[in-house]
Amino acid sequence: MDSDAIVVGAGLAGLVATAELVAAGKKVTVVDQENAANLGGQAWWSFGGIFLVDTPEQRRLGVKDSFDLAWQDWLGSAGWDRLADEDSWASRWGRAYVEWAAGEKRDWLRGNGIRFTPMVGWAERGDGRATGHGNSVPRFHVAWGTGTGVVGPFVEAAIEGAKRGLVTFRHRHQVDELIVEGGAVVGVRGTVLGPDDGERGVASNREAAGEFELRAQVVVVSTGGIGGNHDLVREFWPERLGRPPREMITGVPEYVDGRGIGIAQDAGARLVNRDRMWHYVEGIQNWDPVWPKHAIRILPGPSPLWFDALGRLLPAPFLPGCDTLGTLKHLRTTPDIAQHDHSWFIVTQKMIEKEFALSGSEQNPDITHHDLKLLAKTRLGKGAPGPVEAFKQRGADFVVADTLAELVAKMNSLTETPLLDAAEVERQIVARDREMANPFSKDAQAQLIHNARRYRGDKLTRVSSPHRVLDPKAGPLIGVKLHVLTRKSLGGIQTDLSSQALGADGQAIPGLFAAGEAAGFGGGGVHGYNALEGTFLGGCLFSGRAAGRAIARAL
Repeated sequence: MDSDAIVVGAGLAGLVATAELVAAGKKVTVVDQENAANLGGQAWWSFGGIFLVDTPEQRRLGVKDSFDLAWQDWLGSAGWDRLADEDSWASRWGRAYVEWAAGEKRDWLRGNGIRFTPMVGWAERGDGRATGHGNSVPRFHVAWGTGTGVVGPFVEAAIEGAKRGLVTFRHRHQVDELIVEGGAVVGVRGTVLGPDDGERGVASNREAAGEFELRAQVVVVSTGGIGGNHDLVREFWPERLGRPPREMITGVPEYVDGRGIGIAQDAGARLVNRDRMWHYVEGIQNWDPVWPKHAIRILPGPSPLWFDALGRLLPAPFLPGCDTLGTLKHLRTTPDIAQHDHSWFIVTQKMIEKEFALSGSEQNPDITHHDLKLLAKTRLGKGAPGPVEAFKQRGADFVVADTLAELVAKMNSLTETPLLDAAEVERQIVARDREMANPFSKDAQAQLIHNARRYRGDKLTRVSSPHRVLDPKAGPLIGVKLHVLTRKSLGGIQTDLSSQALGADGQAIPGLFAAGEAAGFGGGGVHGYNALEGTFLGGCLFSGRAAGRAIARAL
């Protein structure tokens, strides 16, 4: 045996499993196809949001939360409808995860050195039904350091384990096969890739420089999902979401290619819920890309006006920040717009200064670097945050104008065929502006804005005061072309509550565990059909922790 356990994939889930094994004194080989600069995987690039329930941070902001309310929201969002089969373990994982989020999770994170900013975000505000999709209250806790702050402690634990002789890193080792003997997984085989000293996230070479074989009592597959592989995204794109866009942009590094999931299947693991996936519709092309088709997601406040490709305001509940997959379905299945791959935001300068946040650790230097002075200037001062202003000035999807007619003309210049009628766009904006004269309204988006500003956190840092879009004092006007951004797999390798992979017969496969996105963040689909946000990092933490602890007990 080369070690007690082999962890395939040096992302967050794999590193958490490694940390648990090291804490138990076990020897671990961490195998990854990328170089050492990529320790932490795609989680390093994230905004660092964590789903937590009934926390001191929430209570200080006047938010009343509970396990019962969170579980109601989770059930309404998940919509598990395969309980006798593919969702049999996923639903149990969901219950266990919400119990963890309402219980031990925050203390465990703090015990690992992870702290949170005082503001709690309100992500996925829902489809308008108490028992439907969405968060009833703010639960999106942003870690100091963003994704780097969440990943950092587990990277450090693995490196410290290497110094103690408990961890061996095998970078630039691409696993091609799990070794199965006597019905048990006993190791991995693969290709040693040529040296590549590229920076984090940059696409690396796949030149073969040799072969390798490693053996251990246990193998953990934590290789991530399929978001970087558009061919797989299209292959498993569900019919319920219409047809996939002809052109998509990518919210994860290229190495998030789905290979590990297929390799586990070849070794006998059962794959479930592969038609469930999570892609954003507020994607913009990165003006300073790291990986191919590098995309950034706008995390919008509730005020931007959202138009389809033909210039019609989206109906409720397909409003900014409310129902991600509902909006994607609307855009991909409405007959006269499904042929178009884009939609539009029209916002004012006043909105963009307060309501545009960007996903990514590199897009939030104030929180990533724990810079309190910059944080106060960025979130409470005048002007748009620096990264947002940079996109406004340099992004290919942004146009700016003083008049609506000029703005629509510039928006039309970003499509092959002009599709927007300035008079019709103006008619809708004028009608919406009339709703801004009162703190009450029949307009669902106006209600959303006023409700959001009742929450202290939103009023202070996230939602601009209600105003007319065509008020010159709020200008200039800004148009933003939005694309579908690929991100997460919600299904994958089916596992029991200890993260042990299951076979086609429903029995545990000896020696094989799976964690993170490769396992649908737990059980092959802990989120069901939808996610409440702040739950992707949390799913990696929870499933990686379960795998590490179960393996340590077994060994």
